[in-house]
Amino acid sequence: MATLKELSKTKERFVGGHRLCAGCGHGISVRMILNALGDDENVVVGCATGCLEVATTIYPYTSWNCSFIHNAFENTGATLSGVEAAYKSLKKQGKINDDFKFVAFGGDGGTYDIGLQSLSGAMERGHNLVYVCLDNEAYMNTGIQRSSATPMGADTTTSPAGKVIPGKQQPRKDLTAIMADHKIPYVAQTAVSNWQDVHKKATKAFETEGPAFINMLSPCPRGWRYDTPNIVEIAKKAVETRFWPLFEVENGKWKLNYKPKRYVPIEEFLKPQGRFRHLFAPGNEDLIKRIQEEVDKEWLTLLERCGEEPELPPR
Repeated sequence: MATLKELSKTKERFVGGHRLCAGCGHGISVRMILNALGDDENVVVGCATGCLEVATTIYPYTSWNCSFIHNAFENTGATLSGVEAAYKSLKKQGKINDDFKFVAFGGDGGTYDIGLQSLSGAMERGHNLVYVCLDNEAYMNTGIQRSSATPMGADTTTSPAGKVIPGKQQPRKDLTAIMADHKIPYVAQTAVSNWQDVHKKATKAFETEGPAFINMLSPCPRGWRYDTPNIVEIAKKAVETRFWPLFEVENGKWKLNYKPKRYVPIEEFLKPQGRFRHLFAPGNEDLIKRIQEEVDKEWLTLLERCGEEPELPPR
């Protein structure tokens, strides 16, 4: 396991000068993932349309110090599948001698929703690539619309909190479990708040022979409406409240990577965010209770999958 000092000296494939918002998780996430590669390793990056692509490739400038392909929202998995297949063919013909890694980055809109079919196809066909979902829980690039990754109760421009409907009413999709059901070699869930966890999982993903998927919680200050310096603290609260557990699935075996030492109520994650402000108005206590019950239910399901004793400490 590399130290922070060692990682600070690694080759930067994602450099400064981009125009991501202050307090955005995407720049941190991408650097963490790519720093798991060795300095002498070649990598091809596929990037779906979204905040990351828009803010890092403003013509004639780029923040990518490596091979980079911009894809439409819906076809990152398909595009990188084709690149990886072409590479294998050219290498077999002796036209390429160098080794390459392949990694795709997509937001939750382009991964959970309109890109799910091409992602699923890439995983099912067994392409040797890593797909990283930078999950900021809405279509942030196009106006903060809800996605299937948006949590219950969140205020977005297409699930606005008002007198009739108090934010999004449906629980979020469990995409990490869906990817695990593809029976691929490696699946993981992580967050920007734990660099060691990210580094270990990115390293495993790049070393995996075959498809790998990482779902990474990447907070958005515009959509979540938190103070920008608090990005890491917000992500930590997501983990500590069990809203966003850290786990991995290796060859079908589920493993919990972190178990909070105490029961932290979901309010501690919700309250610092403007998108959940309406939940704390008088009369909305049942909404927070519903969200807590959903988090508790998903946590118990995860413990069962990981072979852990069922436990839910008293509140």
